[in-house]
Amino acid sequence: MSIATPASSDLIRRTFLEFFAQRGHEVVPSAPLLPQNDPTLMFVNAGMVPFKDVFTGKDKRPYQRAASSQKCIRISGKHNDLENVGVTARHQTFFEMLGNFSFGDYFKEDAIAFAWELLTKVYEVSPSRLVVTIYNGEGGFPADEEAAAIWRKVTGFGDDRILRLGLADNFWTMGDVGPCGPCSEIHFFHGNEPDVSRFGEEPRMDGTGWTEIWNNVFMQYERVEKDGPLVPLPAPSIDTGMGLERIASVLQGATSNYDTDLLRGLVDKAAELSGKPYTGGSADDDVSMRVIADHARTTAFLIAEGVMPERQRREYVLRRVMRRAIRHGHRLGIDRPFLHEVALEVVRRMGETYPELRDRRELIARVTEDEEVRFRSTLKRGMKILDERFAEMRSSGERTLAAAAAADLYTTYGFPLDLTQVICAESNFDVDVPGAEAVIHGAAEADGPIDPNAAVDPAHRAARAQLAQPVVFTGYEHEEGDSEIVAILRVEAQGEGEKARKVRTPVPRAEAGEAVEIVVRETPFYAESGGQVGDSGEVTADGARVEVKDAQKPVAGLVVHEGVVREGAIEVGQRVHLEVDHAARSATRRNHSATHVLHWALRKVLGEHAQQKGSRVGPDILRFDFTHNRPLTREEIAQIEDLVNEKVLTNARVTTEILPMDEARRRGAMAIFEEKYGDTVRMLTMTPEVVELCGGTHARALGDIGLFKITSEGGVAAGVRRILASTGLNALGYARGVEAELARARQVAKAQGGDLAEKIGKIVAHERELEKKVADLERRILEGAGPAQGGGGGIEAMLEGAREIGGIKVLARRMPDGTNPGALRDLAEKLRDKLGDRAAVLLGAAVGDKAQLAVMVSKPATERLKAGELIKPIARIVGGSGGGRPDMAQAGGTDVGQLDAAIAAIYAEVERALAS
Repeated sequence: MSIATPASSDLIRRTFLEFFAQRGHEVVPSAPLLPQNDPTLMFVNAGMVPFKDVFTGKDKRPYQRAASSQKCIRISGKHNDLENVGVTARHQTFFEMLGNFSFGDYFKEDAIAFAWELLTKVYEVSPSRLVVTIYNGEGGFPADEEAAAIWRKVTGFGDDRILRLGLADNFWTMGDVGPCGPCSEIHFFHGNEPDVSRFGEEPRMDGTGWTEIWNNVFMQYERVEKDGPLVPLPAPSIDTGMGLERIASVLQGATSNYDTDLLRGLVDKAAELSGKPYTGGSADDDVSMRVIADHARTTAFLIAEGVMPERQRREYVLRRVMRRAIRHGHRLGIDRPFLHEVALEVVRRMGETYPELRDRRELIARVTEDEEVRFRSTLKRGMKILDERFAEMRSSGERTLAAAAAADLYTTYGFPLDLTQVICAESNFDVDVPGAEAVIHGAAEADGPIDPNAAVDPAHRAARAQLAQPVVFTGYEHEEGDSEIVAILRVEAQGEGEKARKVRTPVPRAEAGEAVEIVVRETPFYAESGGQVGDSGEVTADGARVEVKDAQKPVAGLVVHEGVVREGAIEVGQRVHLEVDHAARSATRRNHSATHVLHWALRKVLGEHAQQKGSRVGPDILRFDFTHNRPLTREEIAQIEDLVNEKVLTNARVTTEILPMDEARRRGAMAIFEEKYGDTVRMLTMTPEVVELCGGTHARALGDIGLFKITSEGGVAAGVRRILASTGLNALGYARGVEAELARARQVAKAQGGDLAEKIGKIVAHERELEKKVADLERRILEGAGPAQGGGGGIEAMLEGAREIGGIKVLARRMPDGTNPGALRDLAEKLRDKLGDRAAVLLGAAVGDKAQLAVMVSKPATERLKAGELIKPIARIVGGSGGGRPDMAQAGGTDVGQLDAAIAAIYAEVERALAS
């Protein structure tokens, strides 16, 4: 068996998987990019991540050998390739990892033999262009002489081609925690004659030199805690990884990954859109085209998995990537939204292999274009601000952009910090990056765990170890049942406020009054997952009663019942009766089933792009997030409600089936990327149009849902909307509440029958007329002739208090309590204009328990003074914040007692600003 070269990437991928399938490996589809049940990673960054729990013995699979082509992103934490993208020939943020795995089956000898056979016999790579590396022994671990001996036997290489490297190169770890072990790499020489003496040098800019193409990790250990000791794994295992882009460059005769069929078409698309040629070199234009090609892949795949560009965590990573690509397009002279076109090229080229791209094609295009439109609208303003800063810095001799300025570009204009660095570097300036990061307070993605507090508690691991098999859920059929207590964890709170945490201690017995988590072998309690809250209810035994407030699944296979012992005592080994709160479960069933019908109705009314982004359902909540880029109209909401209620009235029976994943997809089941699915899934059928995968509890028939009513709709993030709704008795309660509110409104407005809206309209119009008169009177008083009128002596008298600082007239006054912000602003503007064309005015007033401030700076003076900058430190004095334009700014605060001090501070702030 061999393949013709140059081989397409599709053929290379297929050949790899077929090779290992013929050798007893289960071919496993790529897992989602968002890690499932792993809080320590932001994205899947290696082929072994979906098998992490298998390596550590926490998960069991029906096979001991596996092979996959796994989607990966390396852009955060330990593995972060972002800064090298487009600059080197080898780095991408998104890539595919070909891998073969052994879970306690074969080990080093077979892994090495498989790798050598595939590379040299099937792919027909010349052995003369290969060298291998082994672990040389550091950090208390011996050299891997076993691997060296196997390589000699399999390849015939001498020690000059079996190189020894240290801990940094040949001891593989997934992150701060997780499986790890010594590894052995295979390196290929790109270029003319292979030169072993160049090994260890970075490949040249043109890609020539030695580069790693395959890593064989001999998984022997696990690090449970950061910087903790290494613990031997239950059975030595194999984890290998070969980047598809890298092996494609070898087999396609390309020295750069960007010249393979995986990426070159995207590079050419960027070149076409820019109207500039791609030369394949290191010129700035070539780098920009490669960045766009790579970032378009990351963009398309993350949006396809439900990640939307925003300011937090994964969402911020996507926004950062997209805006870097857009910035590079701007650099190339592309003056219109373009990234969505490159993303659609990704869909066209990779949609056959990854159907989720095709399924969410419209969503990918819409979200990408919307984000670019938003960013382009702020890019020019941000660039103008930077240009102004650069001019100031040049005149003062500064070389580093201040932390506050860089942070403000992020918070106000959405400039990722690294983008600000790039723009500054182009003008030969530095950025105070640590200071800016401190100001931003970690808005950028965290390095390491996406949720550092979410690591599995050792007490939960110990409880799981007490179970021979996962806890059995009986709640689909029953709401009560008997079981045996396997473990009891006493729960105590440690610390206060945000720093408070739960401390769990395994105990054999718990008494009345103690907070506990109970583990049993089988339970009717649904543990929170898939957006459905955990069940509540009771656990009882002879003379004992535990009030269960929640059920959670802290680790795969484990369900803990959180509650308080109300009566008697419970013990490990005791038989107990478990009963779910029937009313709460029934309400949750109604709400959960309604979300699936709602999902269908949204797609029907808004289009297929309206995909579920998240949900939460419980007895008193039905929350549904979905992708859409504008508010729903009243007519759309009514249409969605009508569609859902029409389905409810059919009273169609809700059926569930347990099927292989492939069969469920063939039958039209919709999967949600935020959820984890195994090889076997639970398919829910409500009507022929409403077929989805779901592990939650549901109504027996659609009629059980009762009335469905949307109670609110709004935006929660860029391109993501949220619906809150009610069903059944909750919907009836909502309707009665609206009726009661209308009755009160009629009573207050003295309305009869259907004239309520007319009455309210007249009241509002009258109120506006009165407000206008009051505002007019207030202004006249403030501008009045003397103190008797409360105006401080009129405008002319107020102007006498102005001071001249550096050629600018500065005036600060406190106005009468209760002066509204509009009047304050108008008077400040009049005073500024009266003072001349180089003036700054600050007025303040107490309005109730709030301090209000307004700053006005005349246009010519804004070259030296910015109202928006002046007001920020002054606002902090009254415990508030503010901002605005260079010529006008407003602020508010809660510390009225410091208002006089804040007003007086304007003079010092002007002096400081003029001196800087």
